[in-house]
Amino acid sequence: MITPKVTDNKVVFGPCRLSYTHVFSKYNPDGDDKNAKYMTNVLIPANEKETINAIKKAIEAAKASGIVSKWGGKEPKKLDMPLRDGDDKDDEVYAGMLYVNAKCNTRPGIVDCNKAYIVDEEEIYSGVWAIVSVTFYPYDTNGNRGVACGLNNIMKFKDDEKLGGRASAESDFADIDLEDEEDL
Repeated sequence: MITPKVTDNKVVFGPCRLSYTHVFSKYNPDGDDKNAKYMTNVLIPANEKETINAIKKAIEAAKASGIVSKWGGKEPKKLDMPLRDGDDKDDEVYAGMLYVNAKCNTRPGIVDCNKAYIVDEEEIYSGVWAIVSVTFYPYDTNGNRGVACGLNNIMKFKDDEKLGGRASAESDFADIDLEDEEDL
């Protein structure tokens, strides 16, 4: 792990694993293109205490800002918080992890370890490990109050098994041999 860098409500941390990753085009799980965003879940190993403490510090800064700018001078009794326990999710990939759902309206910057921009969409996928930059911010929308996680930038760290259960074309067709012209 890198030493997390906290600047007020912004944190750069990792490596962490990405899941439900849609960072090259906007996505809305409800199918509504109007409210689509760039997004990914960022999985943080639960034993990475320094990273988790940095995230909590940035969340507290966002809460302090919300008390002044969004919530009328006091913290609401019920706040939706962005840092969640992966053990509460029915998904073995999330076991032993904490996670945030990071979203943004403008496409995040996406680079490799040499800081060269990645344009190949196959390079960033659910399952890849990355270093991320996120910003936590308060919200008060239609009576819902909380702190959300904004996605800033992604730096690919390393490849790993793709999540989602889909096999590659290479593995599906590995045993098929089309040497005879009759097969064609």
